[in-house]
Amino acid sequence: MPIPLSLSGKVALITGGSRGIGAAAVRMFVNAGARVLFNYERAKAPSEQLVKELGQENCAAVACNLSGTETAQPLVAAAVKRFGRLDILVANHGVWPPEDAPIDKMPDAQWRSTMAINLDSVFALIKHSVAQMKKQGKSGTTAGHIVLISSTAGQRGEAFHCDYAATKGALISMVKGLSTELARDAIYVNTVAPGWVDTDMSAPALNDPQISARIFSGIPLGRAGKPEEIAGPILFLCSEYAGFITGEVFNVNGGAVLVG
Repeated sequence: MPIPLSLSGKVALITGGSRGIGAAAVRMFVNAGARVLFNYERAKAPSEQLVKELGQENCAAVACNLSGTETAQPLVAAAVKRFGRLDILVANHGVWPPEDAPIDKMPDAQWRSTMAINLDSVFALIKHSVAQMKKQGKSGTTAGHIVLISSTAGQRGEAFHCDYAATKGALISMVKGLSTELARDAIYVNTVAPGWVDTDMSAPALNDPQISARIFSGIPLGRAGKPEEIAGPILFLCSEYAGFITGEVFNVNGGAVLVG
């Protein structure tokens, strides 16, 4: 008899949900019974198509630029207004500047932009989501789930991309501290740390024969992950079967070495 990963009755906010890992997570969460609001920045047509595919009673899309701290609260409020509550936050959005930038030549503007998108906005999303979850109180044994999308780069660094690696490492540190802080409130906080995934963001590197050959040589499974292969662990961490997991870094990287 199959054991379903059910999120029936839950409401989730998934950022960056118009494509890639985000879109895969939106589909998977709705298919598991959740109602989902997701944001997009410019991809209006794909977002509208995803809502049409999944049904407006189950899914909604909101245009929202998550750069800095100011837009997070309205986005959280939009999810609550649309579906009545908030049980799950998946902070999936982010930027990876594709051009190599040596530290001595990295523009200050690039550093500030990466921090604003990958870190500052996540702080604000967590802040306002936690406030809503505490306001609602416990439903059964949990009050909420927060899953941040980090990266292997947050654990082993990434040469010429120290801005990206720094933000992803910071998310891991946030998870470690917040999981302890919020355990008394029955709010679970975890991170999924993908390796290379076949998405639009990584396409410039994966589509370059020389770069992709070097990338795949460091992955025992010999390929990039699929968005659905990242969305699955995200879903699991928000399910009843992850009821004793908080503060965890869930690595999904095809067996790639993480340290050293």
